[in-house]
Amino acid sequence: MQLAFSSNAYLRFSIEETIARVAALGYKGIELLADVPHAWPAGLLDEQKQSIRDALAKHQLAISNINAFMMNAVADPRQPYWHPSWIEPDPHYRAIRREHTKRALYLARDLGAPNITTEPGGPLAHGQTWRNGADVFYDELMPCIDVAESLNVPLLIEPEPGLLIERFDQYLEFVGRIDSPMIGLNFDVGHAYCVGEDPQDWIAKMQPHTRHYHLEDIAATRVHQHLVPGHGAIDFPATLAAIQNTGYAGWLTVELYPYINDPDKAAGEATTFLQNQLSNAAQA
Repeated sequence: MQLAFSSNAYLRFSIEETIARVAALGYKGIELLADVPHAWPAGLLDEQKQSIRDALAKHQLAISNINAFMMNAVADPRQPYWHPSWIEPDPHYRAIRREHTKRALYLARDLGAPNITTEPGGPLAHGQTWRNGADVFYDELMPCIDVAESLNVPLLIEPEPGLLIERFDQYLEFVGRIDSPMIGLNFDVGHAYCVGEDPQDWIAKMQPHTRHYHLEDIAATRVHQHLVPGHGAIDFPATLAAIQNTGYAGWLTVELYPYINDPDKAAGEATTFLQNQLSNAAQA
């Protein structure tokens, strides 16, 4: 297992500068934000893609994941990360999410990223049932699954509190309809903790689906606010040991987007804490 850091904490820096800073802090990987100002696929020129490749090579950094969840570029006033969602009432508006996801898959192919992540359906509209939301999500997602299969790039769903799929049983019910090796789970340990699913209790069960992990801490209140690992109530020794016990050898990406004012400090504290925890887990 190796640590990566998500570029979504570095929105005040270019992606090239972000790559340099993340590498300088000792991370081996970076999660690339498929959004402004880093790599919005709809407006990314070939020259900009090459600049990203050059910066990664210069600083010996790999891409852990393409984050296609956030869509700040659209600037929806309700919530800039969730909208347009997969289940917007307006089919033309939700099509923006679908086409963005397709472009993110091509971006992952072009940059050699191992997978992309997307939101788990979006918030239910007033009067919308979970079943109806799931049906809409399925219909919109399947054309993207076709693209993922053609490119051999896994498409990972990330359960999140307050959205259509927030619990693992909901994830399992939804993906049970999809017969594709390209669908998978982005296991966000903080999101699991927020909905009362302590991550160490679910890691082994979800192992067949998990392709990537997000790490952050959450306060004992279980309110969805990302904290630097070690600053909250998640049992990281148990969580990391459980991941290790599954034989997972992929990326653990730290996601601390609220720390936009001083991302270097947050990223540095996170890697110091997590490297110590990983070292202890390896010796246990």
